[in-house]
Amino acid sequence: MNLFGNSKKTNGIEYIVVGLGNPGKKYENTRHNTGFIAIDKLAEKYNAPIRKLKYNALVSDCTISGKKVLLMKPQTFMNLSGEAVIQAMDFYKIPPENVILLFDDISLDVGKMRIRRKGSDGGQRGVRSIIGLSDSEMFPRIKIGIGEKPNPNWQLADWVLSHFTQSERSDLDKLTDNICCAVEYIISGNIDKAMSEYNS
Repeated sequence: MNLFGNSKKTNGIEYIVVGLGNPGKKYENTRHNTGFIAIDKLAEKYNAPIRKLKYNALVSDCTISGKKVLLMKPQTFMNLSGEAVIQAMDFYKIPPENVILLFDDISLDVGKMRIRRKGSDGGQRGVRSIIGLSDSEMFPRIKIGIGEKPNPNWQLADWVLSHFTQSERSDLDKLTDNICCAVEYIISGNIDKAMSEYNS
């Protein structure tokens, strides 16, 4: 059974990897754009610069673990991420199980990651938008640590839109290598191995 519809229409795309963030210079390299940072590393590794605008997102395609993959950075702003993701899922006939989400998580320290097979949005509004519009929680995801607020009086929005320190960015850059490997495991059907090897 062909899960992906007409192969000519879909160009053979079997997986979508989505990095969540906000578009524009103002938000570059902020904590909330960790998903963008991670997927840019994946695009660099596979020589697939994410420049083409389609489905309200910047996209490119490449082959990972023998599968044709669409890399995606929604340009809708974080809270409306689902609008872009659902467009691509509908066009390529991709089920939620084949859509991998990369996004920031304040419950993890910088340099830590956690892989999950599925689950709720956990308060992450981009994920909430995707789950709400798809009516499914079956998205594999890689949560990327950005650290807790250093002061409880800080507004959460101010914290997630702040920039990494030089030391934190170094830790994040090292982690992105593991994130790339985890994505490869997930696409090859070895999510259990990915969780065993990389969950912090």
